[in-house]
Amino acid sequence: MLDYPTLKVIWWLLVGVLLIGFAIMDGHDMGVGTLLPFVGKNDLERRVILNTVGPHWEGNQVWFITGGGAIFAAWPLVYATAFSGFYWAMMAVLWALFFRPVGFDYRSKIHNAAWRNTWDWGLFIGGAVPPLIFGVAFGNLLQGVPFQFDGFMVSTYTGTFWQLLNPFALLAGVVSSAMITMHGGTYLAHRTEGVIQARAVKGAVGAALVMVVAFAAAGVWLNASIAGYRITSVIDPSALSDPMNKTVVREAGAWMANYSRQPLLWLLPALGVGGALLAAGLLLLRRTLTAFVASALALTGVVGTAGASMFPFIMPSSSMPAASLTVWDSVSSRLSLSIMFWATLIFIPLIVFYTGWAYRVMRGKVTAAYIQENDHATY
Repeated sequence: MLDYPTLKVIWWLLVGVLLIGFAIMDGHDMGVGTLLPFVGKNDLERRVILNTVGPHWEGNQVWFITGGGAIFAAWPLVYATAFSGFYWAMMAVLWALFFRPVGFDYRSKIHNAAWRNTWDWGLFIGGAVPPLIFGVAFGNLLQGVPFQFDGFMVSTYTGTFWQLLNPFALLAGVVSSAMITMHGGTYLAHRTEGVIQARAVKGAVGAALVMVVAFAAAGVWLNASIAGYRITSVIDPSALSDPMNKTVVREAGAWMANYSRQPLLWLLPALGVGGALLAAGLLLLRRTLTAFVASALALTGVVGTAGASMFPFIMPSSSMPAASLTVWDSVSSRLSLSIMFWATLIFIPLIVFYTGWAYRVMRGKVTAAYIQENDHATY
């Protein structure tokens, strides 16, 4: 039986893996949706684009659902506090996601240009808005979220929706949007050919360059101007959850402390930048499958950088620093973490195996001829 501190760290890592899985798997079909109105210049080209992700987009949602469920089960205080503080932001994500199932299923049902064009832009919203908002959310986490607990451990968000849209958070949103667009364009380039592939390569390379510049700028800004958080009291990792049982200070450079203690962590931001540049170069050489792997590594590096910078903090509080939620004091019981751990060891490999099998069976290029030959069986 694993001890409580080990389970806490394991679940921090597992949630990170699920977030990375969501970014890679659901991210590429969101990126395809973001590029849809710009890469596809007519109805047939847009149908080709949609059918590159058509067989898989619903299955990829499992990463989104599993990630949300894992946060709810492993970090209940984080889930409750985040969904109250980011309520309108989360609602905006859900409203944007509503366009995806309806758009995929009904877009090609009617042979009407205005109808189809409307749903194309709906699918663009469903693909572009969630990554932007998730990036903005991470930007706010790095700055601290204005929330506090009362005597009954009920969290209260003391900020406003508009405060979330601050300059640094918007820059983080640019990083997230650009990396998802890069990833979607890379996948699209792998599944198409001809003029559609050429436009996808152009969009993905442009997005990769934007991501690298924005990611580097965010790192410099974070180090130079944004105070991080540091626990100053002694923490007992084996203690039951009590987020108020610690003292926390804000100080310049605190988010860089983990890199000083563990220099190997610098590989994560290097992976984010290097993976994106490598993906761009490989795309220009039309090495699309290898480029997709490089793009996935870039996403891993970016998400990993955020997690490594903040550890052990998950959701720091700017209005009551002592109430900040961390890996040590915002988790479920040892029994809950243990049961979920063994369930995860069983089901995650099954999900990965099934997903890999599905992509292998449905691999290959999607062409205009294929769409015309299967007009009533494709999106």
